[in-house]
Amino acid sequence: MEPKNEKPEADGAAAVPARRRNEQVGVVTSAKMQKTVVVSVVRLVRHPMYHKTVKRTSTFMAHDERGARQGDVVRIVETRPLSKRKRWKVEEILERAAVTETAQA
Repeated sequence: MEPKNEKPEADGAAAVPARRRNEQVGVVTSAKMQKTVVVSVVRLVRHPMYHKTVKRTSTFMAHDERGARQGDVVRIVETRPLSKRKRWKVEEILERAAVTETAQA
């Protein structure tokens, strides 16, 4: 029996796997801040009394180093607190928004 105060071997024995981070997929609704986007995530919830499926929208502020624009579909992952309201990071841009001629002008 090993004493409890000994550390495990550094050569790969008893390595603890990293915790799987929470992920969400949503649409960028605002990209007017520097390195921050607002992402809307839609989820379907069953109404407790009427049993009808209802859409619920949650908005998250996410740190963006990838240059996401309004209308892009992105995957965000949970991270450490980056500011007062920012606890998510843009992991990947899944789909770019269609650019119209009026938006370019």
